[in-house]
Amino acid sequence: MTSFSGQPKDKKGYHIKTVVLDAGHGGKDPGACGSKSYEKDITLKTALKLGKLIETNFPDIKVVFTRKTDDFVELYKRAQIANQSKADLFISLHCNSSKSITASGIETFVLGLHKSQENLDVAKKENAAILFEDDYSQRYDGFDPNSPESNIIFSLYQNAYLDQSLMVSQKIQHQFIEKIGLTDRGVKQAGFLVLYKTAMPGVLVEMGFVSNKKEEELISSEQGMSSISTALFNAFKNYKEKVENDVYSVETNVENKNNQAIVDTIKPKTFTDTVKPKINADTLKPKVRPDTVKPKDVVLHKDSLAVKKVSFRVQFTASSTNKPLNSPEFANLKDVKVYSLNSLYRYTTGDFKTLEEAVEWQSQVQSKGFKDAFVVAFCNEERISPQEAIKLIKK
Repeated sequence: MTSFSGQPKDKKGYHIKTVVLDAGHGGKDPGACGSKSYEKDITLKTALKLGKLIETNFPDIKVVFTRKTDDFVELYKRAQIANQSKADLFISLHCNSSKSITASGIETFVLGLHKSQENLDVAKKENAAILFEDDYSQRYDGFDPNSPESNIIFSLYQNAYLDQSLMVSQKIQHQFIEKIGLTDRGVKQAGFLVLYKTAMPGVLVEMGFVSNKKEEELISSEQGMSSISTALFNAFKNYKEKVENDVYSVETNVENKNNQAIVDTIKPKTFTDTVKPKINADTLKPKVRPDTVKPKDVVLHKDSLAVKKVSFRVQFTASSTNKPLNSPEFANLKDVKVYSLNSLYRYTTGDFKTLEEAVEWQSQVQSKGFKDAFVVAFCNEERISPQEAIKLIKK
């Protein structure tokens, strides 16, 4: 186990040094279109105003922009910019749109499981920017923004910095509601490609609806963008004060480089990440984790697929000692099984034929106190990745 922890003895122990501001869309990708404005223009102007406020008030903080002009920047490159800058915070700015001309308000997203069809629709709209990129299917691990299955799998990717991301989101929502008077649409989780490979706290802000004429007038005007950038700055300042004054720690298990540095457990005291883990962002992996190397003793021949039993389960804990399956701590769980990997006994619950069923059970298991529960897959009782399991089912 590789452990990262930090407990500063005074308020000088941790400081935010770098912030990355991401103006959504750009260039050949206009984003959402209002009656007289484009999302790409609003996000760029607002990002530049926010960056100036941070630089003026906190000259020691480095502000990095994913774009400063009307250029098209691929989603994966935006994450690369953030990671190469070793940023402490990533803020992606966007504008919302809806078929309903009365839809309005501010909502802030963190990376996570889509809780509703509405959240999924927002993520699909923003993720569709990859369709402007060449070879996007290979670059994003086969992700297709128009595929429900891709969105289900992708939504299981978890942000290792969820606590901080949620904190930033809440402060942003508060500022927009209190200072600007926009409708509170809440802090939500959804699977955004621009967030899933960033190795720092990150949020995606939908600053208002360009499909609503009144709101479009506000967010596209110079005065409106100045007010929004000020609200974002105040939220950032409040977050900065919080994280630089509190004491916290993180404990992270990283299993195997071939498994793309799986974050096994995060146990915050207040929230995570004082000392930034030296983990390449390209190696951050989902809560659905192929944390076994491809099984060597499971040969997947076409002519033998009929006898391959594929199932999805929820792994909820691991132990160095072999606990009985009827242990009292497992009392509220069904179909508890155990398997051994890397000198640890790993316990699963449930046995499902579809990924969707396993995901639903994962939420229930987490609600029972096993917060780090995640989905795993098996073929004839041999551990495989969920992605490989889906391929087998399709065949």
